[in-house]
Amino acid sequence: MSQGFDYDLVIIGAGVGGHGAAIHAVNCGLKTAIVEAADMGGTCVNRGCIPSKALLAAAGRVRELRNAHHLKTLGIQLGSVDFDRGAIANHAGNIVDKLRGDLTNSLKRLGVDVIQGWGKLMGPQKVSVATAAGEKVITGKDIILAPGSIPFVPRGIELDGKTVFTSDDAVRLESLPEWVAIIGSGYIGLEFSDIYTALGCEVTMIEALDQLMPTFDPDIAKLAERVLITPRDIETKVGLLAMKVTPGSPVVVELADAKTKEIVEVLEVDACLVATGRVPVSQNLGLELFGVETVRGFIPVNEKMAVLAGGEVVPHLWAIGDVNGKMMLAHAASAMGIAAVENICGRDRSVDYLSIPAAAFTHPEISYVGMTEPAAKELGKTQGFEVASVKSYFKGNSKAIAEGETDGVAKVIFRKDTGELLGVHIFGLHAADLIQEAANAIARRESVHNLAFAVHTHPTLSEVLDEAYKRAVGSH
Repeated sequence: MSQGFDYDLVIIGAGVGGHGAAIHAVNCGLKTAIVEAADMGGTCVNRGCIPSKALLAAAGRVRELRNAHHLKTLGIQLGSVDFDRGAIANHAGNIVDKLRGDLTNSLKRLGVDVIQGWGKLMGPQKVSVATAAGEKVITGKDIILAPGSIPFVPRGIELDGKTVFTSDDAVRLESLPEWVAIIGSGYIGLEFSDIYTALGCEVTMIEALDQLMPTFDPDIAKLAERVLITPRDIETKVGLLAMKVTPGSPVVVELADAKTKEIVEVLEVDACLVATGRVPVSQNLGLELFGVETVRGFIPVNEKMAVLAGGEVVPHLWAIGDVNGKMMLAHAASAMGIAAVENICGRDRSVDYLSIPAAAFTHPEISYVGMTEPAAKELGKTQGFEVASVKSYFKGNSKAIAEGETDGVAKVIFRKDTGELLGVHIFGLHAADLIQEAANAIARRESVHNLAFAVHTHPTLSEVLDEAYKRAVGSH
C-alpha cells in the first residue's frame, strides 16, 4: 500500500477500459477504487456493443427464417415467421442487466471499492467525487482517467429520444418505425440498418462523404454495399449533409449538398437515427489544474498512456480508452488500461494498435485488422517498399458452400519485399471471429511466406485465409 494515500490507484470511469484496468491492478497487488457517474459497464455494456449484438442476433434469426429461397436450398420449408418487438427488446435488456451485475460483482469480489458519483481531479493525486450523499475526496498514488465517449450530434440536429435519437436510445428498440433515416454509414449505421430492415422497416442511409462506408477498405465496401444494402429496403444518399433535423410526426430532414451547403432535398420520415460517430467525455474532469489542453476534446497521452501537458508527462496521471482518441473500440480501451497499469508498476508496456481488430456485426459480418490498401500504399511510398494484395472468396470454401452462405471475401495486404502482413479485411460469414487469426499474425509481424504453411482445419471458414496466404506467396 502506498504511504499516505487512500489507494494505490483511483480509476475514473467503469466502462470496459476502467474495468479491465481495475482487474489487472488488483492482480498486480494494487489497492484500487473505481468511480462511476452512471451505469457500471459504460457504453459497451449498457448502450453499445452488448445490447446491439443482442438485437442483431434476434434480427438476424428473423432474416434467416424469412429467407425462403436460402432455406429451400437446404431442403427446409417454413410457414410465416412472426416476432414480438417487445420481447426482442427485453432480450437485449435482460442481457445488459446480467452483464452489468456480473461486472459489478466481479469488482466487489476482488476487493475494488466502487464509488458512485462524478469524479474529477482536485489536484495532484487527489480526486473529488460528487456522490448522492455529498462530496467525497479520495487520494490515489496514481489516477487513470477512463470516462469514455458519447454520441456526436452535429449542429442543426435536434434530438427528442423518440423520433430523432442516437444509438443510446436505438438499442432500447422502443418502436419499429416504418421509415427510418440513418445519418452515417459507419459501423453503427450499418448495424442498425441490418436490424431495422430484418424487422420490416424501410431505411434511407445518408452519408456526407462521396462514398458509403468511407472507413472500410474500398474493395470490402464495394462488396458489402452489393450484399448488405442493394438487395435490402435501403435507399442511399451520398455526398449529402443533414443540415437540419426536426423531431415530430413526421421527422423533417433537410439535406444539403456536402460541398456547397445548399439545401437540395427535404425528407419526411417516421424516425431518424443519428450515427455520426462519437466524441470524448473530457469536460469537467479538472484537467485545467494540470495545464492539459485537449485536442478536439481528446486528452493527449504518450505511448505509455501517461497524460501530457505541453508535451510533458503529468506525473501519476493516465488516460485510456475513447477519451484519448487513439482507437475508439472497447477491447482497445481494455488493452490500454492493462498497459497503463503495467507502466504504473514499472514494467514498460505500450499498445500495438496495428494488431487490434475491429468488426461490424452485420449479416454477414465485416472485420479488419491493420491497414487498408490505400493506407499501406501511402506508407510504402514514404518508406520505400511496394505493397501487394490478394483476395480469396467464400464461394470457393467448402464450409461456406455447405452453409449456403457464399457471399464473402478475404483480402490480404502485404509487403512485396519481406511478405510482412500489413492488413487483412474480411466480409462474410463469421468474419468477426476469423479476423483474430490475422490479428495475432500481425502482432507477431508474420510474413505470408510463413503463414502459407500454417495448417487450417478442413472443412472450416478459416481456410479462406489459408487460401489467401497461399495466393499471396504465389503472386510474387
